Amino acid sequence: MAKILVVDDEIDLQDLITQRFRRKIRDKEYEFVFAINGNDALVKLAENPNVDIVLSDINMPEMDGLTLLGKLAESNPLLKSVIVSAYGDMENIRIAMNRGAYDFVTKPINFDDLTITMEKTLKHALHIKETLKAVKENNILKMYVDENVLHFMGSKEFEESLMSNEEIEASIVFVDICSFTALSEMAPADKVVRLLNDYFDIIVKEIIAEEGYIDKFIGDAVMAVFRGNDSLNRAAKASVNIQKKMIELPIIEELNSFKPEVSIGINKGEMISGNIGSATLKRLVYTVIGDVVNTAQRLQSKAEPGQIILNETCKQQLSVEFKCIEVGEVNLKNKREPMMVYQVVSSL
Repeated sequence: MAKILVVDDEIDLQDLITQRFRRKIRDKEYEFVFAINGNDALVKLAENPNVDIVLSDINMPEMDGLTLLGKLAESNPLLKSVIVSAYGDMENIRIAMNRGAYDFVTKPINFDDLTITMEKTLKHALHIKETLKAVKENNILKMYVDENVLHFMGSKEFEESLMSNEEIEASIVFVDICSFTALSEMAPADKVVRLLNDYFDIIVKEIIAEEGYIDKFIGDAVMAVFRGNDSLNRAAKASVNIQKKMIELPIIEELNSFKPEVSIGINKGEMISGNIGSATLKRLVYTVIGDVVNTAQRLQSKAEPGQIILNETCKQQLSVEFKCIEVGEVNLKNKREPMMVYQVVSSL
């Protein structure tokens, strides 16, 4: 979920933005925090250190937007700001850009333009976060990185930002390559690695095609996360397409007639997203955790080769384009009651 701080003394703007982006707010894609001037914005940023971008007016009481930009450049040089103001003259634009503004939108607001600008700025902010995670452990890059950025990377605020987390709603897919452990015991190591990477590549391409992302590789299994609108249907479609691709693969005669197959478990619901690991080791992995994730993995463990398994709740939420058949009740680890599960057999 992207968190956006809106700084404007016009209270009506809060209602306009909330109304305009109500779907993204409802789908937990956007969360808005509002402040009425620069001073209030600094307070809200202290309370919400995981803000991704700032939308700020220029003319406000107590502290104006241009002064706020200067404060942000000192305290948080990575936070990108977009000026949203009726003062669209070149002098104000130049001052704003010189103080670190990423872009400029004029009032009265064209919300289509604002949406595009926000998406572009959020994409840039996400890219910076991902880059800094890699940069922090590579001292060679220090000679190329701005001193203010390095100072921030070593600060408590940066450490806290890495440890931040959020609750999200998403769909999880676990894909396991069946019988691969047995295959690895009979085949040469280089052959096993090449095959595994080839199979992973097929799986990954189908997940990416449906706008999912790979959370992790676990042995010969893949865990994928689908966020945003229609996540469950996209997860199911990716799973069906993975099965189709695996069916097309040839039997490997020289390896005991090995035929690659996958078993898949799907689940959807609320989970925690954040950096999990050891701060002492300085080794963190951005991942999702929770009962929904665990249940997806346990559903996969009950799936036979060639099966895509999900529970009744997910089955009810699936689009009519998917055909499902009842498998029956299964007992899952740490679940008191048996769970009715279904197999996704096709999509139209």
